Amino acid sequence: MQNSLPMIIKVVLFLTLAAFGMMMIADLLLKLSLSNLPGLFTQMGIVTLLSAFLLLVVTGLLMVFKRIVLAWRAYLSVSQRLQRRLWFIQAKQDRLMRLLYFRRVQISYFNKLKRKQLLSTNDQQQLLAISKEITRNLSRIKRQLPKATYVQLQQEHRQWMVCHDIEALLKLQQKIECFE
Repeated sequence: MQNSLPMIIKVVLFLTLAAFGMMMIADLLLKLSLSNLPGLFTQMGIVTLLSAFLLLVVTGLLMVFKRIVLAWRAYLSVSQRLQRRLWFIQAKQDRLMRLLYFRRVQISYFNKLKRKQLLSTNDQQQLLAISKEITRNLSRIKRQLPKATYVQLQQEHRQWMVCHDIEALLKLQQKIECFE
Protein backbone atom coordinates (compact mmCIF):
# COMPACT_ATOMS: atom_id res chain seq x y z
CA MET A 1 0.00 0.00 0.00
CA GLN A 2 2.88 2.34 0.87
CA ASN A 3 4.62 1.74 -2.47
CA SER A 4 1.42 2.14 -4.47
CA LEU A 5 0.53 5.50 -2.91
CA PRO A 6 2.40 7.66 -5.46
CA MET A 7 0.78 5.63 -8.24
CA ILE A 8 -2.69 6.14 -6.77
CA ILE A 9 -2.04 9.88 -6.46
CA LYS A 10 -0.99 9.96 -10.11
CA VAL A 11 -4.17 8.09 -11.11
CA VAL A 12 -6.32 10.51 -9.09
CA LEU A 13 -4.60 13.50 -10.69
CA PHE A 14 -5.02 11.97 -14.14
CA LEU A 15 -8.74 11.31 -13.53
CA THR A 16 -9.21 14.86 -12.21
CA LEU A 17 -7.48 16.33 -15.27
CA ALA A 18 -9.50 14.05 -17.54
CA ALA A 19 -12.70 15.19 -15.82
CA PHE A 20 -11.81 18.85 -16.32
CA GLY A 21 -10.85 18.10 -19.92
CA MET A 22 -14.28 16.50 -20.48
CA MET A 23 -15.97 19.51 -18.88
CA MET A 24 -14.08 21.80 -21.28
CA ILE A 25 -15.03 19.63 -24.24
CA ALA A 26 -18.67 19.76 -23.06
CA ASP A 27 -18.44 23.56 -22.85
CA LEU A 28 -16.91 23.71 -26.33
CA LEU A 29 -19.60 21.40 -27.71
CA LEU A 30 -22.23 23.55 -26.02
CA LYS A 31 -20.86 26.63 -27.81
CA LEU A 32 -20.96 24.73 -31.08
CA SER A 33 -24.65 24.06 -30.41
CA LEU A 34 -24.55 20.29 -30.54
CA SER A 35 -27.56 18.91 -28.72
CA ASN A 36 -26.81 15.62 -26.88
CA LEU A 37 -23.02 15.54 -26.73
CA PRO A 38 -22.44 18.33 -24.18
CA GLY A 39 -24.74 16.62 -21.61
CA LEU A 40 -23.02 13.27 -22.20
CA PHE A 41 -19.53 14.77 -21.80
CA THR A 42 -20.66 16.68 -18.70
CA GLN A 43 -21.98 13.50 -17.10
CA MET A 44 -18.80 11.61 -18.03
CA GLY A 45 -16.70 14.44 -16.52
CA ILE A 46 -18.75 14.41 -13.30
CA VAL A 47 -18.50 10.62 -13.05
CA THR A 48 -14.73 10.77 -13.71
CA LEU A 49 -14.29 13.52 -11.08
CA LEU A 50 -16.37 11.61 -8.53
CA SER A 51 -14.45 8.41 -9.24
CA ALA A 52 -11.15 10.30 -8.65
CA PHE A 53 -12.39 11.61 -5.30
CA LEU A 54 -13.86 8.23 -4.41
CA LEU A 55 -10.54 6.55 -5.20
CA LEU A 56 -8.75 9.10 -3.04
CA VAL A 57 -11.19 8.63 -0.11
CA VAL A 58 -11.15 4.83 -0.34
CA THR A 59 -7.35 4.82 -0.47
CA GLY A 60 -7.23 7.09 2.59
CA LEU A 61 -9.69 4.90 4.50
CA LEU A 62 -7.75 1.76 3.58
CA MET A 63 -4.53 3.37 4.80
CA VAL A 64 -6.18 4.39 8.09
CA PHE A 65 -7.65 0.90 8.52
CA LYS A 66 -4.26 -0.67 7.77
CA ARG A 67 -2.58 1.61 10.34
CA ILE A 68 -5.21 0.70 12.94
CA VAL A 69 -4.76 -3.02 12.28
CA LEU A 70 -0.97 -2.70 12.47
CA ALA A 71 -1.24 -0.70 15.70
CA TRP A 72 -3.52 -3.33 17.25
CA ARG A 73 -1.22 -6.13 16.14
CA ALA A 74 1.74 -4.31 17.67
CA TYR A 75 -0.24 -3.62 20.86
CA LEU A 76 -1.29 -7.27 21.19
CA SER A 77 2.11 -8.68 20.26
CA VAL A 78 3.98 -10.84 22.74
CA SER A 79 6.84 -8.37 23.14
CA GLN A 80 4.48 -5.48 23.87
CA ARG A 81 2.48 -7.56 26.36
CA LEU A 82 5.70 -8.54 28.11
CA GLN A 83 6.85 -4.92 28.11
CA ARG A 84 3.55 -3.75 29.64
CA ARG A 85 3.72 -6.56 32.21
CA LEU A 86 7.28 -5.53 33.08
CA TRP A 87 6.19 -1.89 33.52
CA PHE A 88 3.30 -3.03 35.70
CA ILE A 89 5.59 -5.12 37.89
CA GLN A 90 8.12 -2.28 38.15
CA ALA A 91 5.39 0.19 39.12
CA LYS A 92 4.07 -2.27 41.71
CA GLN A 93 7.57 -2.80 43.09
CA ASP A 94 8.15 0.97 43.27
CA ARG A 95 4.82 1.39 45.08
CA LEU A 96 5.72 -1.36 47.55
CA MET A 97 9.16 0.15 48.16
CA ARG A 98 7.57 3.53 48.90
CA LEU A 99 5.05 1.82 51.17
CA LEU A 100 7.86 -0.02 52.96
CA TYR A 101 9.75 3.24 53.44
CA PHE A 102 6.73 5.02 54.88
CA ARG A 103 5.93 2.05 57.12
CA ARG A 104 9.50 2.16 58.44
CA VAL A 105 9.17 5.87 59.09
CA GLN A 106 5.82 5.32 60.82
CA ILE A 107 7.17 2.46 62.98
CA SER A 108 10.22 4.54 63.87
CA TYR A 109 8.00 7.47 64.83
CA PHE A 110 5.73 5.34 67.01
CA ASN A 111 8.73 3.63 68.63
CA LYS A 112 10.27 7.01 69.47
CA LEU A 113 6.95 8.21 70.82
CA LYS A 114 6.52 5.06 72.95
CA ARG A 115 10.13 5.31 74.17
CA LYS A 116 9.54 8.96 75.10
CA GLN A 117 6.36 8.02 76.98
CA LEU A 118 8.14 5.20 78.81
CA LEU A 119 11.03 7.50 79.72
CA SER A 120 8.61 10.13 80.94
CA THR A 121 6.73 7.57 83.03
CA ASN A 122 10.00 6.19 84.39
CA ASP A 123 11.26 9.68 85.19
CA GLN A 124 7.99 10.42 87.00
CA GLN A 125 8.30 7.19 89.02
CA GLN A 126 11.93 7.96 89.85
CA LEU A 127 10.96 11.49 90.83
CA LEU A 128 8.24 10.20 93.18
CA ALA A 129 10.56 7.57 94.66
CA ILE A 130 13.30 10.13 95.35
CA SER A 131 10.73 12.55 96.76
CA LYS A 132 9.41 9.91 99.18
CA GLU A 133 12.95 9.06 100.23
CA ILE A 134 13.73 12.75 100.82
CA THR A 135 10.49 13.19 102.80
CA ARG A 136 11.32 10.14 104.92
CA ASN A 137 14.89 11.34 105.53
CA LEU A 138 13.70 14.84 106.38
CA SER A 139 11.14 13.56 108.88
CA ARG A 140 13.81 11.29 110.44
CA ILE A 141 16.34 14.13 110.93
CA LYS A 142 13.81 16.86 111.70
CA ARG A 143 14.68 16.92 115.41
CA GLN A 144 18.44 17.04 114.72
CA LEU A 145 18.30 20.14 112.45
CA PRO A 146 17.68 23.77 113.28
CA LYS A 147 14.22 24.89 112.20
CA ALA A 148 15.56 27.32 109.53
CA THR A 149 17.65 24.60 107.89
CA TYR A 150 14.74 22.20 107.98
CA VAL A 151 12.38 24.76 106.38
CA GLN A 152 15.00 25.60 103.76
CA LEU A 153 15.43 21.92 102.87
CA GLN A 154 11.65 21.50 102.60
CA GLN A 155 11.40 24.55 100.33
CA GLU A 156 14.18 23.21 98.13
CA HIS A 157 12.38 19.88 98.02
CA ARG A 158 9.12 21.51 96.91
CA GLN A 159 10.91 23.73 94.39
CA TRP A 160 12.70 20.82 92.70
CA MET A 161 9.50 18.74 92.71
CA VAL A 162 7.61 21.53 90.90
CA CYS A 163 10.47 21.82 88.39
CA HIS A 164 10.69 18.00 88.01
CA ASP A 165 14.46 18.27 88.38
CA ILE A 166 15.70 14.80 89.31
CA GLU A 167 19.36 15.79 89.45
CA ALA A 168 18.66 18.61 91.90
CA LEU A 169 16.60 16.22 94.02
CA LEU A 170 19.48 13.72 94.05
CA LYS A 171 21.86 16.46 95.20
CA LEU A 172 19.34 17.47 97.86
CA GLN A 173 19.13 13.85 99.03
CA GLN A 174 22.93 13.67 99.28
CA LYS A 175 22.90 16.94 101.17
CA ILE A 176 20.31 15.53 103.63
CA GLU A 177 22.33 12.34 104.07
CA CYS A 178 25.31 14.45 105.03
CA PHE A 179 23.28 15.80 107.98
CA GLU A 180 22.63 12.27 109.27
